[in-house]
Amino acid sequence: MMQAVTVVVTTLPDAETADAITREALETRVAACVQQAVPVRSSYRWEGSLETTDEYTLTFKTSPARAQALVDLIAARHPYAVPEIVSWTVDASLSYAQWVQTETSVPIHV
Repeated sequence: MMQAVTVVVTTLPDAETADAITREALETRVAACVQQAVPVRSSYRWEGSLETTDEYTLTFKTSPARAQALVDLIAARHPYAVPEIVSWTVDASLSYAQWVQTETSVPIHV
């Protein structure tokens, strides 16, 4: 049996920014897991010029219910004028999806 998990990807200009966003996403429970890739070379057109730069890719796993909060966090902390923030919902194994759900649930304090 499979269950939905949302994957969100962004790229950042340096490891320090990537680490800070990773830490905040985990601490605020908008992500259960974040994978940081070694620098990747990105090439793109920006303001009429071809650009190439090294960036850090972050891949977040979250519950569908917390995906918008994660996107909002990334957008608020991202240093780019037009940040790459892409997401999609995937089918995950039941045990993994349940773990993601548990890790992104906000504890209720009574």
